[in-house]
Amino acid sequence: MILHQMVSYETLRLIWWGLLGVLLLAYAVMDGFDLGVGMLLPFAARTDLERRVAINSVGPVWEGNQVWLILGGGAIFAAWPQLYAVSFSGLYLAMFVILVGLILRPVAFKFRSKRPEAAWRARWDWVLFGSGFVPALIFGVAIGNVLQGVPFRLQDDMRIFYDGSFFGLLNPFALLCGLVSVAMLVMHGAAWLRLKTQGSVAERARRFGSVAALVTVVLYALAGWMLWRYVDGYRITSAIVTEGPSNPLLKTAELQAGAWFANYLARPWLWAVPGAGLAGALLAWLGLRLRREWLTMLASTFSIAGIVLSVGVSMFPFLLPSSVDPRFSLTVWDSSSSHLTLFIMLVSTTIFLPLIIAYTSWVYSVLRGKVDEQAISEERGHAY
Repeated sequence: MILHQMVSYETLRLIWWGLLGVLLLAYAVMDGFDLGVGMLLPFAARTDLERRVAINSVGPVWEGNQVWLILGGGAIFAAWPQLYAVSFSGLYLAMFVILVGLILRPVAFKFRSKRPEAAWRARWDWVLFGSGFVPALIFGVAIGNVLQGVPFRLQDDMRIFYDGSFFGLLNPFALLCGLVSVAMLVMHGAAWLRLKTQGSVAERARRFGSVAALVTVVLYALAGWMLWRYVDGYRITSAIVTEGPSNPLLKTAELQAGAWFANYLARPWLWAVPGAGLAGALLAWLGLRLRREWLTMLASTFSIAGIVLSVGVSMFPFLLPSSVDPRFSLTVWDSSSSHLTLFIMLVSTTIFLPLIIAYTSWVYSVLRGKVDEQAISEERGHAY
C-alpha cells in the first residue's frame, strides 16, 4: 500500500478544511489586536508618549503575527488551488487595498519618530489608524460577499472568469459584516491595551473597548438575522462524492432560502459556535468593566473564534459559492489538491506547525509584562 493511501482522500480534505479555519482564526486573533490597537491609537492615546506606549505594546510582535496570514495564504494556494485562483484574481483589487494597509503599517512604525514635529507624528498616527481600519473592514466585507456568492464562472476547460467589480463588493450586507469585523477587532485591541499598558491609555482603552464589545454583539446578531431573512444560501442537489476528482462542474447546486442554517438545524450542538461569538463579546465587556485583564483577553479571543468559525460551519461544505451559477461553486469535495499533495502537506505541517507555535509562545513569554512608560521616555529598551 502506498503510504498516502493510509489516510482517505475524504479525511485529508476534511483535515485541510479544518486547518484552513485554524490558520485564518490564528491570524484573526494574533494580528487582530495589532489592527485594533492601530484603530484605537488616535483615541485611547492622547499625548506623544502615550501613543508610543500603545505602539510599543505591539511593536515587538506584529511582524511575527503576520506569519499566520502568510501560512493561511500558502495553505489556500497548496491545498485549495482553485479557491486561490478565484479569490486572489477575482478579488484582486480588494486584496491590493488590504496589502496597501498592511504595508503602510511598518512604514508608519519606522518613520513616525524620525522627526520630532507634532504634525509629522500626527499624520503617521492616522496612517496607523487607516492601516488598522481598512484591512479590518475589507476582511469583513470579503466574508460578507462570500456568504452571498461571488460572481465567477468556470468554462469546461476550468478557465475562470470573474464578472464582478470592486465597488460591487460594497453592498449593504457585506458592509455590515465589515463593521462586525471592525468592532470585533477594536474590542480585541482594547483587551490587548488593557493587558499591556497602564494609566490613562489602559483606562481609555477600557472605555472604548466596552462600547466596541456591545457593538460587536448587536452587529453580529443583526448580521445573523439578515443572513436568515435576506441572504439565500447554497446546497448541493446532486450526489455528494467525497473522494471524487477536483472538478466543480461534476455536481449540481442551487440557491435556497435559509440554506446557511441547515447545518445548525441538522446538528443543534453547532449553535454553540455562534453562541460563543456572542457570549465571548459579552464576557469581554464584563471583563473590561471589572478591570480583569486576562479575562478580557481570553473572552475577546473566544468571541473572535466563535464569529470566525461560525462562517465556516454555516457554509460547509462550500468554500466559495458562485452567484453566477451555483454549480460553479467550489466545495471541500471538489476543489482540493490531489490526494498525494494533501498528504505530503499534512506531514510537513505536522512537523513545522508545532515549531511555529513553540517559537511564538516563547517570544510572548519573553516579552510578557506591561510596557514601561518611563523606559520609553528615557529612550531605552523599546523599538519605536
